[in-house]
Amino acid sequence: MDGSERKGTLFESAYAALKHAILENELPPGYQGSEQEIANRLGMSRTPVHEAIVRLQQEGLMEIRPKKGVIVSTIAPDDMKEIYDIRIALEGMAAEPIALLEPGERLRAVSELTDATAAMEKAVLGDDLRAWAEADNRFHKGVVEFCGNNRLSKMANLIASQLHRTRLITLRVRTFPKKSAGDHYAIIEAIRDGDAPLARDRASGHCRVARDELIPLLKSSGIRHL
Repeated sequence: MDGSERKGTLFESAYAALKHAILENELPPGYQGSEQEIANRLGMSRTPVHEAIVRLQQEGLMEIRPKKGVIVSTIAPDDMKEIYDIRIALEGMAAEPIALLEPGERLRAVSELTDATAAMEKAVLGDDLRAWAEADNRFHKGVVEFCGNNRLSKMANLIASQLHRTRLITLRVRTFPKKSAGDHYAIIEAIRDGDAPLARDRASGHCRVARDELIPLLKSSGIRHL
């Protein structure tokens, strides 16, 4: 392994470890520390940790503040509304071209999205909130990946981590979202039938319902930051 490959591997390891620590609330919202402190906590050297922090800042999970070190970003209900507004637009735009794929590719997308949704149903039966969140994340990630628009996928990925962290935190204060699987199957049906406008409307409508349920819940629960 040459120097550049080793540097890339160290960066990927630091990025994965730091992102996991944030998503799992090991580094909670508002946590503040120096890059060296975080590197020591993760048992890694500072250089790849710095590069990982720069990436996570782009994803909205961390902030680098001069003379104050590094802070794990907090997300307010109004921030979540903005994020969901973006998600509504992007996932509607993503679902439409999936329905227009060639039959073989479309069926592959349908198969993977169906598997993720079935995993959600299994999690509901087992009352496993964490498994449900992981399967739900897999479904939404699949929608933007299968659309074939790299720029759209990159934009969606910038907010995906914030959405996933919020999903995990808010599961503690919301009722089990049992209707989501049904909404997902409706999106899958439109994709399978090649009905692009319906796939778009159902995907954006599903995200809109999630937004309209979540934001009032956060405010009524007195949750000011996530």
